[in-house]
Amino acid sequence: MKTENGRKQGGGAAPCAACKLLRRRCGEECVFAPYFPADQPHKFANVHKVFGASNVNKMLQELPIHQRGDAVSSLVYEANARVRDPVYGCVGAISSLQHQIDALQTQLALAQAEVVHLRVRQTASFSNYGLSPTSPSNSGSPSSRLVGSHSRAMFEMDMVVDQAIEDSMW
Repeated sequence: MKTENGRKQGGGAAPCAACKLLRRRCGEECVFAPYFPADQPHKFANVHKVFGASNVNKMLQELPIHQRGDAVSSLVYEANARVRDPVYGCVGAISSLQHQIDALQTQLALAQAEVVHLRVRQTASFSNYGLSPTSPSNSGSPSSRLVGSHSRAMFEMDMVVDQAIEDSMW
């Protein structure tokens, strides 16, 4: 029969991953046992390598029991990141993701500018065929609202969009 933390009851309890790695006896009051089960030795190995068992033990004992699981999850994540990238750890992963966000925001801005550019051209083609921007056929369209007193500003924006699209192609 197993207890809540996954350990066998009785004298022959299997040691948790931490006690097994540290080659010590795993008692009933082991602070590591609920968070580092014997079948997941890699979790504690990286945490031990990065933070040290003594530091992790102190940290867990200082925390209320209800916060320990989250703390262990954070320690495991940071330790794994440090093993993969010893210099930057989690910060390297965060920085990489931030660069991806920046690149995607730039792509989104270019796509939105291209949409505006196409709407302006569509509106201009309506004007060339004698359709008024306020005629019933297109008075509700978003592109029709772009024409009017802002046409000069839109023409200038059209030029900027053309330049941005050309720059992105080269």
